[in-house]
Amino acid sequence: MMQSYDVTIVGGGMVGLTLAASLANSPLSIALIEANENPELTSEPASRVSAISYASRAIFESLNIWQNINSERITAYNCMQVWEKDSFGKIDFSAEQVDCSELGYIIENEQIQAALLQSVQKQHNVTFYAPDQLSNIAIGDGEAWLTLKSAKTLTSKLVVGADGANSWLRKKVDIPLTHWDYNHHALVATVKTDLAHENCARQIFTPDGPLAFLPLFEKDLCSIVWSVPPEKAEQLKKLSELEFNRQLTRTFDNRLGHCELQSERCSFPLTMRYARDFAKHRIALIGDAAHTIHPLAGQGVNLGLLDAVSLGQTIIENSEADKEIGLYENLRHFERWRKTETMQMIASMELLKRLFQGDNPLQKTLRDFALLFTDKVNPLKKQFIKQAMGLSGELPKIVKKNDADF
Repeated sequence: MMQSYDVTIVGGGMVGLTLAASLANSPLSIALIEANENPELTSEPASRVSAISYASRAIFESLNIWQNINSERITAYNCMQVWEKDSFGKIDFSAEQVDCSELGYIIENEQIQAALLQSVQKQHNVTFYAPDQLSNIAIGDGEAWLTLKSAKTLTSKLVVGADGANSWLRKKVDIPLTHWDYNHHALVATVKTDLAHENCARQIFTPDGPLAFLPLFEKDLCSIVWSVPPEKAEQLKKLSELEFNRQLTRTFDNRLGHCELQSERCSFPLTMRYARDFAKHRIALIGDAAHTIHPLAGQGVNLGLLDAVSLGQTIIENSEADKEIGLYENLRHFERWRKTETMQMIASMELLKRLFQGDNPLQKTLRDFALLFTDKVNPLKKQFIKQAMGLSGELPKIVKKNDADF
């Protein structure tokens, strides 16, 4: 029998679940389609982590998700150190500079997803189709018709693609994609260090690319994100653990003493993606389905979470005003809003990437002075911190706050 829903979310990752959670108190019926089994939590540190911004914490607190995350696996960081290898350029950020106790939080992805799932599964207005996948979609004037691989059929007033960078939905409804390859892979792993991380996130820019050490829930554990050319990533993965530890310690300027690998080494290609349309008739895209950016500032997940609650806010406002939630004209504000914020972030990341690319002596000197200048000019530094905390631009209602102190 065909089931009818107001909103169908394709993808049950962090972003899709956040959208569902944002609609918890609405009268709207929601279908959530997810291809994978629920993730299993382990006691071992996971390789994939996210730098959760101040704004994203506000989202999770407003949606009653934050308290579901295992507090022992949340690592608040209150400072950031950024420097260039073999140069004098550096910049230090601290929460004290903006009268806050933390700048952000490092949390394993699986911990966030488990907390979201725990909450959304209790919602009376959500029906899960998992593990299952879309196999066909037809868009009509009044609704969309969906066929699942399980042969179940649904109709929906609005279908939301939260199904990742290689979104099936985006491709199926012919939304063009602007993209370019960064010609880098991100190598991720968990390492133990001789010195305590002291709840500080650190990043060094090298001629090969940036290397970040993100503090984890034990004082000597860090998650690394090492951005290097593809062939270098393969070389690093094939090294013996002993030689990998030596190269990592040396590349990081021995900042935390000797480093010792604690997990598998995984890598994935880095690509900028930007969907031409974030919304169409009966369709909306959020998270990686709409955009992916370079991870050097750790803002990808935060952008996606802001997409989710911004769309949730738009859906609720349209519903309360008796407007058809799936009509493109009623989704245009969401599209303009999130495309503007995304483009600004993409431009910022591209500027940073290009600024720190290469080792030309003149270019190195110029960027070193730029770092030192930013480090000394408080208003400029505060603006950088504000952006990193997710408190710049047009904010959704649930994260708006009085930021006059910034």
